[in-house]
Order: sequence, then C-alpha cells, then structure tokens
Amino acid sequence: MDSKKMALTAYRALDEKKGEDIKIIDISEISVMADYFLIAHGNNTPQIQALCDNVEEKMHLAGTPVKRIEGNRDSNWILLDFGDIVVHVFNQEDRLFYDLERIWSDGKILHPEALEE
Repeated sequence: MDSKKMALTAYRALDEKKGEDIKIIDISEISVMADYFLIAHGNNTPQIQALCDNVEEKMHLAGTPVKRIEGNRDSNWILLDFGDIVVHVFNQEDRLFYDLERIWSDGKILHPEALEE
C-alpha cells in the first residue's frame, strides 16, 4: 500500500473513533523517517487506547501491520510506526505540551481529501 493510502486509512480509523483535531502532516520533503505524521488526541485513556487499537486493526486489515509501538495502555502519548507513516495519539494536555505541529511546521498540513487523489 502506498503511503497516501496508508495515511488515509489511519485518518479514517482515527476519525471513526472520534479522534480530536486530527492533523496529517506531509514530511516527505523534510525527513527520511516517514512520509506522513498523523497527530490526534483523545479525551481520556480508554479513548486513546481505542483510537490506537482501531488504527492498528484497520492498517492490519489493509495489509500494513504496525512495525513498532511506543507507549502502552496507560500512556498519555502512544506512537504507532507503520514505516512510511507514523501515528501519534496523545491526551490533550501532552499534545499541547509537546506541540509536534510546531516542531514539524516545515511539513505541509493536508486535508484528507488531498490523499484521495
């Protein structure tokens, strides 16, 4: 699966479980670590875990299993590494504190429709 389809699949999985303020950042021109970062937050620990579980399940069904997971069921920030895309799921407070959107501001923030081309 190409990285655009991977990012769209992950976006839809986050959206399906009501992920908050989902951002897709195209970092393909500024980093070799991945093509896209997806960043979202949940309102509580169970929702954060549900978001991650849904992304992992939908990506696996699409033929792209997770390569690495950082964080656990009690974490306020869980990272799911799928190779060409990396999904970050936070609680709101930690998302504001770490502010990945600012750190990766040289990337392009995309709307999901841009991935459907």
